[in-house]
Amino acid sequence: MNVLEKSIITDISLAPEGHLKIDWASSHMPVLNEVRAQFEKEQPFKGLKVSISLHLEAKTAYLAKVVQAGGAEVTITGSNPLSTQDDICAALVEDGITVFGKYNPSPEEFKMLNMKALESNPDLIIDDGGDLVTLLHTESKQHAVNVRGGAEETTTGIIRLKALEKEGTLTFPMVAVNDAYCKYLFDNRYGTGQSVFDGINGTTNLVIAGKTVVVAGYGWCGKGVAMRAKGLGASVVVTEIDPIKAVEAYMDGFKVMPMVEAAKIGDLFVTVTGNRDVIRKEHYEVMKDGAILSNAGHFDVEVNKVDLDAMSVGKRTVRRNIEEYKLADGRKFYLLAEGRLVNLAAGDGHPAEIMDMTFALQALSLKYVNDQYKAIGKQVVNVPYDIDQQVANLKLEALGMGIDSLTQDQVAYLDSWE
Repeated sequence: MNVLEKSIITDISLAPEGHLKIDWASSHMPVLNEVRAQFEKEQPFKGLKVSISLHLEAKTAYLAKVVQAGGAEVTITGSNPLSTQDDICAALVEDGITVFGKYNPSPEEFKMLNMKALESNPDLIIDDGGDLVTLLHTESKQHAVNVRGGAEETTTGIIRLKALEKEGTLTFPMVAVNDAYCKYLFDNRYGTGQSVFDGINGTTNLVIAGKTVVVAGYGWCGKGVAMRAKGLGASVVVTEIDPIKAVEAYMDGFKVMPMVEAAKIGDLFVTVTGNRDVIRKEHYEVMKDGAILSNAGHFDVEVNKVDLDAMSVGKRTVRRNIEEYKLADGRKFYLLAEGRLVNLAAGDGHPAEIMDMTFALQALSLKYVNDQYKAIGKQVVNVPYDIDQQVANLKLEALGMGIDSLTQDQVAYLDSWE
């Protein structure tokens, strides 16, 4: 059976457009290109099977091709129903990668596609949100027999991994790529900050300047969203549960208040917490007419859609990726991209130059866990600092920039207690 026969995609004839997108992304990913050259020479994954669950778009597709260049037999599926691009899926199949993905499948079909991605009995995995790991520890345990380990992309996924590790039920090592310096300092902050408003602006065609933007969560993603909202001319309010982060937001120049107070004044809401029910009934009850609701966390649970449906007397789609909810008192709220990741479900995700660093981390972390899985054991580990530094150095080289190095006297000075 060839790759096309094994795959489940929408239309192979869409491949040419997908190839153009991948080519454009890869031409702006010099760090990952260097990693690819290294992999082609060393073949670190020769004879191994790798299953990947990520947002199926051009930059992710190029990561899959880099892993394939390292000798792996690659299978990939989407980590979000609305971020999968059918032309990308078709292009990957033409490139010899097995794909189980299509845009906007039903919940049942989406789960089936994820499960199919594990039927190859992978040796290694790359996960986004912990979906593959969850299946390998529940309904697809039989496909975990060969798994040496993997790498996780997101805060949400690491939360799930830490829970498994705490219970003592994690069955293979996982590298927490999200916690690497070259991930959260750049991807989470600058990538999320820009791509969230790319998605919102392209979907709504409304101005941000002058609006009150409420950012729920002031982690690295929330910092990026708040910074970009401020730069676009918004008045920014931050909601938090962590007193330290709340003080940080205040010191950064933002208003800080509970969501029930922010709900009264917000024009646009962006949730970035990784938790559920961040905006719920008690907030809808005091929210302004015309409020726009969006989410940039991994799962579509941060904006409570059950409460919104229960309070509504009417619902209609007013633009692509905008659902209008009408309440009995006449107020209308607008939910973007079904409450899913607005930057991917309603946009193209992070810029290629940002994902260049993140996906270089993913590729190098996958090699690391493959080399060290026996020594690591069944735990969640951080990306080794030398990999972080390697990626940063490659980025500087690509930018044509250099940095200083310590002299021998400086090294001796820092090493001495005298």
